[in-house]
Amino acid sequence: MLDRLLKLLQGDPQTAAEEPHFSVAVLLVEAGLMQGDFTEDERAMTARLLSRRFALSPDEAAELITRAEVRARSTAQYFPFTNSLNNSMSIDDKIEVVEMLWRIAYVDGVLDPFEDQLIRQVGGLLHVPDRERMLARKRVLGS
Repeated sequence: MLDRLLKLLQGDPQTAAEEPHFSVAVLLVEAGLMQGDFTEDERAMTARLLSRRFALSPDEAAELITRAEVRARSTAQYFPFTNSLNNSMSIDDKIEVVEMLWRIAYVDGVLDPFEDQLIRQVGGLLHVPDRERMLARKRVLGS
C-alpha cells in the first residue's frame, strides 16, 4: 500500500523527467529547498509561477508541487530535468525558467549563496548565457 502511494506521488521516473512542467516544478522546489525548508511563501510563489506558465488550476499546481517535492527531496541530480527542458523548450522559454528560479530565490528578499549557485548551475545546464541569467535576475529585482 505504501509503495503504491509513493509511486503515485513520484510518478514514473522516466515519464516524469520527460514532462516539461514536472521538470520545471522540480527545479523550482529545489530552489525553495536550498535554505533547508520549502516555506509557505516559496510554495505559494511556485504555485503561481507554474499556474501562469502552464495554465494549471490551483489543484493541479498543488498536486504537481507535491510530486515535485517528493522527487526533489529524493535526488540531487538536475541533469534529467534540465535535459528534458533542453529537448522541449526554446532559449526564451529556458530564460523564463531561470527567471522563475530567481523569483523563488528572492521570495524572502534575501539571496542565499546556495540559491545563487543552484541558479548558476541550472542556467549552465540549460545553456542560458550568463548575461541572460543576470538580466533575468535584474527583471526580478526590478519588479
